[in-house]
Amino acid sequence: MARFDRYLLSQLLVIFGFFALVLVLVYWVNQAVRLFDRLIADGQSAGTVLEFTVLSLPSVIVNVLPFAAFVAATFVTNRLATESELTVVQATGYSPFRLARPVLVFGIIVTLMVGALAHYLVPLSTARLNKRQTEIAQNISAGLLVAGQFIDSAEGLTVFIREVTPEGELRDIFISDNRSPEESITYTASAAYLIRTETGPQIVMIDGMAQTMRLSDHRLFVTGFKDFAYDISSLLDAANIGRRSPRELWTPELLNPSPALLAETGERADRLIADGHLRISQSLMAMLAGLLGFSALITGSYNRAGVWRQIVGAIMAIVLVKFIETMTIGVARADAAYWPIVYLQNLVAACIVLTLLLRASRPAGLWHQWHRARMRGLA
Repeated sequence: MARFDRYLLSQLLVIFGFFALVLVLVYWVNQAVRLFDRLIADGQSAGTVLEFTVLSLPSVIVNVLPFAAFVAATFVTNRLATESELTVVQATGYSPFRLARPVLVFGIIVTLMVGALAHYLVPLSTARLNKRQTEIAQNISAGLLVAGQFIDSAEGLTVFIREVTPEGELRDIFISDNRSPEESITYTASAAYLIRTETGPQIVMIDGMAQTMRLSDHRLFVTGFKDFAYDISSLLDAANIGRRSPRELWTPELLNPSPALLAETGERADRLIADGHLRISQSLMAMLAGLLGFSALITGSYNRAGVWRQIVGAIMAIVLVKFIETMTIGVARADAAYWPIVYLQNLVAACIVLTLLLRASRPAGLWHQWHRARMRGLA
């Protein structure tokens, strides 16, 4: 590469790294706070919280990198224009298309990063994250047996435990089961123990009482017991255990979903195919985002007031592209036959980039020629 290309590429990579770090930290801290509140409230350790936040990082980074590339290209081009470096380079014969070459190389590098994240790291980290969530969901003592709180673990089911001893004894337990439309049962016991059986976890209550309210005639039946085993396996969300989400699937699986995969995920083939093409589209958008920021600012001539108009135009262009992405993904998910529409955002961005570079190459285009001819005619 030419010396100027290496210089511009190094500037883009440095600024890109800075903005990517800042944006990732902002998104990550926001997500980490929510995870911290939820997991600590469920009785999880700080190590579990840290593991969850690290596993959520790839999903954050893959969404941040295209914006960081756009901001880096806009920032570097604005600085070069303000310091007249672009004017000097263009005076040596560099056309806007020639100046865009290092930006294109920069975009390819970012695209490779986004592709590695979207097609490999995000599915891998999401699978691990969901596995850990399932393990925690199955850990009854962590998710359900919280002392001193009324826990609504399922629709119509309420559990309260006054104290959980270090030995695992549950003291003063209260269970209200209102899931049956025919009767309401309330269990109380002075002590209980959690045991695991082949059919699922059970709570064995000691020295307790069961109060059954028959809803048809509002009659109350009271039964005392020395020990009673209550099956709590229904409290677990068994429907999602062992089931993969679309974010866990590899891209080839999304693009060619088999009947077994559809049964496993519970999703329609239209949605999976659209999500697979969206991953590819997002990877390409990382390259076009940098070119979009560069081409928007290269159209402006030197001005002491800066190129703020071009910056506003670049922001409006990237907002338009993201709006198109939001609109088209819904259409593609509704019908797999419309999957090519997912790439409309890339096509629009490429057209904007090409138009702006052509305009920068011919500042005195047809409009200017027509305007000067009209002015001469009026004179």
